[in-house]
Amino acid sequence: MSDDLRSVARSYFDDRVSPAHDWHHVERVEALAARLAADRTDVDDRVLEAAVLLHDIGRAREDAGEIADHAEWGAREARAVLSARGVAAETIDAVCHCVRAHRYSNAVEPRSPAARILCDADNLDAIGAIGLARTFSYGGEHGIPIVSLESAPTESAGALEETTIDHVEEKLLSLRERMYTEEGRALAESRHAFVETYLERLEREVAGDA
Repeated sequence: MSDDLRSVARSYFDDRVSPAHDWHHVERVEALAARLAADRTDVDDRVLEAAVLLHDIGRAREDAGEIADHAEWGAREARAVLSARGVAAETIDAVCHCVRAHRYSNAVEPRSPAARILCDADNLDAIGAIGLARTFSYGGEHGIPIVSLESAPTESAGALEETTIDHVEEKLLSLRERMYTEEGRALAESRHAFVETYLERLEREVAGDA
């Protein structure tokens, strides 16, 4: 199933896809998931492989404003894709749960080892050097300011404009605490530390101190 499924999954990543969520992201998540699952005996490798390949097939449609939740839509689409290939119902259910649960901002708790590994792998690709690169790519694409020169809102100015660095501080620095696997937590520690070091350096440079 893997070669055919890889080709099908790849077909959902057209020219509309942002570099922050392109097929290279899927490939990195695939490598991370393989690392997280390497020494475990409780993971259904077939479920994990399919879930990784299919987890972001709805991303382009969400970015285009065609759907509200790429994880919810992707789970339904994954069911259709796998059903058409005669995959067993139990496997389909397991894959679709992984796809539905992987999204950072939804409230679906990953229940299976494969779902937890996919969540960790997906979140790991949002931390560290690659996470920063993806965040700045997305911010540039959407015209979001990198950083505010104001330290606090005033009564006249009102709320500060949201910046890419706000997103880094609010989301990227929270991901370390969302890891489900021991290996994921270890990798997240290193990547989290890199982001903290970067932010410290950025603050000095913005202030003209470095």
